[in-house]
Formats: sequence, structure tokens, C-alpha cells
Amino acid sequence: MTVYLSSIVGSASIGVYALANEKIVIIPRMVPKEKAQEYADWLNTKLVYTSIGGSVLCGALTCANSNGMLLPNYVREEELSQIREAYEGNITIMETKKTAYGNLVLANDKGAVVDPRFKEAEIKKISEALGVEAVPTEIGGLPYVGSLAVATNKGVLAHPLLNGEERKILEATFKVPVDVGTINCGVPYVGTGLLANSKAAVAGSMTTGPEMFIIEHALDTL
Repeated sequence: MTVYLSSIVGSASIGVYALANEKIVIIPRMVPKEKAQEYADWLNTKLVYTSIGGSVLCGALTCANSNGMLLPNYVREEELSQIREAYEGNITIMETKKTAYGNLVLANDKGAVVDPRFKEAEIKKISEALGVEAVPTEIGGLPYVGSLAVATNKGVLAHPLLNGEERKILEATFKVPVDVGTINCGVPYVGTGLLANSKAAVAGSMTTGPEMFIIEHALDTL
């Protein structure tokens, strides 16, 4: 697996601004179109060049696997049209007060984990939307599972304080090996600075060589 380095509008927190899965990468329109297309080429996906609810924080607001996508309730119709042109999965608009689904849900094509503060009915809807079992858990004792790890169909890279019981839950849910690491020169919130699928990864521009080695090992294990 190749690990690329990049930034978005000068920020190494690329996972806050962008989302990637096996099918698509969502990049906000403030990024030059040529650079946005470069992400899609690296990850071998289709490009969705749009905002989410008028916000550039596409990665923080959106969660998706190959089966389905979760969007906040203020997503705009023109944004939905952009997504539907490139993405064939189920699109679910979540009618809750919570909006940062990229921070609150972590998914691959085999399973999902969610912030344990979600209500049972919300967890059921997330499960149905993504077409996988959704399991409430914390990572490193923290609830924001989407920002604390990155999951692909080959592996999971999680916050360094992941404990043994949490690791077992992630391995059973995602059905891939789980490792721990950091991005952007020691940042433990892996999801904020890393985009990945089973084909490649893009890490924030401050990510060090040793961190890139761990990313490659963690996400290219099968």
C-alpha cells in the first residue's frame, strides 16, 4: 500500500475536511479541482466535489462505507445530487440533533462502531443505513470513535490508548486486524488526519516516516 502525504487549505487535518471509502472520496469545493482529483486518483475512487450542508468539514459530518452513507439533517439538495451522481449506496439523512457523524461513527464494509451515547433506535438506524451491525463502544476510553480511528476492509489504525477489551470489540466488529498509532507528528486522533481504503492511504502532511510505516503496516495486513 502506498501512503501519500497531503494537506487541505494548509491544514494537515485532512480527515476533518474529506471522507474516503472504497467507492468515493468527498473533497470540499474550496480545494482546487485538480488537487481534489489527485486524491481520487491516489485512492482509486470517484470524486465527489461538494460541501455538506454548506460546510467544508465533509469528513467530520459524514460517515460512509460501500453500502450506505450517513448525512446530517441540514444537507442541501444540490449536495445530495452531487453525491448521488458518484455513489450508488444507500443515503440516509439522520434526523437527530447530532450532526458530526464522521466523528461519531466508524465503519468499513463488514461492521461499524458508534458513540455509546447514541440511543438504541439511532444505533438501529445507523446499522440499517450502513448495512452492517453497529456496536456501541469507546476507543481509548473516549466516545468519539470516528475521530479516534480509521477502518478499512484490510485493517484498523486506532488511538494509542486503545485497551484490550476495546481491541477485541473492534476486531470482532470489523473482522480485520487492529493496530495503534498516531498521525501528524504524534496526534492520537487518527481519524482527523488520515484518509484510507483498501487500495491506498493519504496522511496529513506533518505525518512522520515512522508513522507512515505503521499506517502502511496497519492498513495493508490482509
